[in-house]
Amino acid sequence: MVAVAELRVLLVDDEALIRAGLRLVLEGSQEITIAGEARDGIEAEQLARELRPDVVLMDVRMPRRDGVAATAAVRALPDAPAVVVLTAFATDEFVLGALRAGAAGFLLKHTSPGQLVNAIRQAAAGTMTFSPEALNRLLSAAGSPAPGTERVARLSEREAQIAERVAQGLTNADIAEQLHLSLPTVKTHLARIFDKLAVTNRVQVALLVREAGR
Repeated sequence: MVAVAELRVLLVDDEALIRAGLRLVLEGSQEITIAGEARDGIEAEQLARELRPDVVLMDVRMPRRDGVAATAAVRALPDAPAVVVLTAFATDEFVLGALRAGAAGFLLKHTSPGQLVNAIRQAAAGTMTFSPEALNRLLSAAGSPAPGTERVARLSEREAQIAERVAQGLTNADIAEQLHLSLPTVKTHLARIFDKLAVTNRVQVALLVREAGR
């Protein structure tokens, strides 16, 4: 998690014009510095390893290595940066794959500059960065909910309550307030939830909860 004012972002897109536009938008924020640019998933992994950005803004359709494989490779790095996937289509199967590979969320490419900056800030802080509506559209094209149902059933009643609020996009502080728990207690439950569901981030928890119809 990032606790500094300045966030270093790696841009990954095979189209130079899109990278230029993103650079222009993001450099307008005092919080963000562009650490570098990659043209495909192979360069993304290389530059993420070399430049150690806080957040990677990842396209999904690219030559040589797509965004799904690149997300998995970047998230496997030591002290891995958060990955936010950019896509033109909310129902794109590549985006769902990237979320399951460990991405912090996704944005549509028509996202406003303010929303884009806020999403990067949230991803760096460990908060989900996708709308429930877009996630529901993704899950509607994803197939059977059985895997999520089976895995979520492993949770205790309290863990299920917390997991459901994670799926709603609530922060740890919001969950603590709603359930009248201390913040350390919420964090302890979350660690157990991650372990029982065999996931590594909040987005994957949300996907499983929504697949289970909770």
